[in-house]
Amino acid sequence: MKLSIVIPCYNEVATLRQIVEAVRNAPYPDKEIIIVDDGSTDGTREKLRQEIEGTAWADKVIYHERNQGKGAALRSGFAVATGDIVVAQDADLEYDPNEYPQLVEPILQNRADVVFGSRFSGANAHRVLYFWHRAGNGVLTLVSNVFTNLNLTDIETGYKAFRREVIQKITIEENRFGFEPEITAKVSKLGCRIYEVGISYYGRTYAEGKKIGWRDGFRALYCILKYNLFR
Repeated sequence: MKLSIVIPCYNEVATLRQIVEAVRNAPYPDKEIIIVDDGSTDGTREKLRQEIEGTAWADKVIYHERNQGKGAALRSGFAVATGDIVVAQDADLEYDPNEYPQLVEPILQNRADVVFGSRFSGANAHRVLYFWHRAGNGVLTLVSNVFTNLNLTDIETGYKAFRREVIQKITIEENRFGFEPEITAKVSKLGCRIYEVGISYYGRTYAEGKKIGWRDGFRALYCILKYNLFR
């Protein structure tokens, strides 16, 4: 089955080449690489045009004229994906493309329609960082589970895999990090078979370029209520 990897990026000039190379070399034979630049201003766009676009490094490159957010970038990438399975891949090296096989295995076995890569289950390595991020994630996941009646451990994970017909059936409304609780609510309402697998996590500090903040946590809580109760 063909795997489409959508890489949303915003001001990731330092890691762009490295993540694209890691995705190309990932142990999955049939891959389509789609990069969406979300209005970068740090040289990412120029690097894409000069080194990656039109080469074997990527199959499709999409440019947003202004920064809209991760959800908007994923919406653009998902819309043009042609693979049987679609994976979201952050451009910041926090998630390891070598783990694609375990992420998509439940779909390949026809057991799942959607797979969440959990940073908090399994024995994989993860970088120890911010207590309040972990606590906030736990609260958001718990509240989401109350409304979806799922037993997920990590709704905010950036590693999710979807059957293409599932993700292209869904209208993504959130432009920023609200995508994560929105998509969780919507795949739950569709009655999708959802699996979770443990993944590694190599998190970044804010000094290293991490972008999510406390305001996104409050937006995520709002999105949990909005998409579970009013959509």
